[in-house]
Amino acid sequence: MSWRDSVSLETIWAAAGRIDGYVRRTPVLAAGPAKHPLTFDGQLSLKLECLQIVGSFKARGASSKLTSLEPAQVRRGLVTASGGNHGLGVAYAGWCAEVPARVYLPSSTPEEKAKKIAGWGADVVYHGQVWDEANLQALAAAEAEGLIYVHAFSDPMVIAGQGTVGLEIVEQAPDADVLVVAIGGGGLISGVAVAAKALKPELRIIGVEATGAPTLHASLAAGRLVELERIETEVGTLAPRQSEQINLDIISELVEEIVLVDDDDMRRAARWLWSEFAVATELSGAASVAALEIGAYRPPAGAHVVALVCGVGSDGFA
Repeated sequence: MSWRDSVSLETIWAAAGRIDGYVRRTPVLAAGPAKHPLTFDGQLSLKLECLQIVGSFKARGASSKLTSLEPAQVRRGLVTASGGNHGLGVAYAGWCAEVPARVYLPSSTPEEKAKKIAGWGADVVYHGQVWDEANLQALAAAEAEGLIYVHAFSDPMVIAGQGTVGLEIVEQAPDADVLVVAIGGGGLISGVAVAAKALKPELRIIGVEATGAPTLHASLAAGRLVELERIETEVGTLAPRQSEQINLDIISELVEEIVLVDDDDMRRAARWLWSEFAVATELSGAASVAALEIGAYRPPAGAHVVALVCGVGSDGFA
């Protein structure tokens, strides 16, 4: 089955209608005039999804999944696995629906993130060292207890919710030439690429992964899904060992390039965002800016580039 059978511009527009009132329309900020170390001659704008409810775009996907279901279906509650931000989105969705939510986290998840998830009323359970191990436990709990499982990046309704970011960017920055988007499992860039390319086919979509977790970079090179032997980054929100076929298929077709940045690159970019704009973002949230700062991706001269700042936090200053 083609990904087009489950994710399309129409499903993303439908998600936008369903989640209206659940999420915020986040701003696009022109980065200039600014003192910045970027390596290209053009215009930079920042899509500040770090200002989203719960601090990241993940509220969109979780709300899209929730609102695609009948209330009776979610009565027993929601369950998921997360590196942190998706768990916040699902906890928020459970809070909105007034149903229980449980979030399985790998042991590497920052305590601050776990406290925020619990603050939205979700039960937090640590399991395993990486997202993939926590996810197996979430799937088992869903089957054993009749809970609604919300996948972090491959559920079509989640992808459609994330795609609403792309709808907003095209409307807010209609002259954009390039979108630069961080990749964890691939749900965000999948949804953004489907929406943005449908509305403006000439847009270039560039993905950014952590050097220590090049899940989709490796999969594209191999022409198939690759499971990484190990994760070597502290950025847990960008660190599944394997993506899913639907994400690989969309990215293979619609994303022009995936580049890599290391943890120090992201930390430096997060500090610049704070010092220049008072935007506090976690390392993964600064990945798109890091790719431009170090020249991992070099846009064409004069291009208008929109970098998606996708998560809030203070770990960029550690």
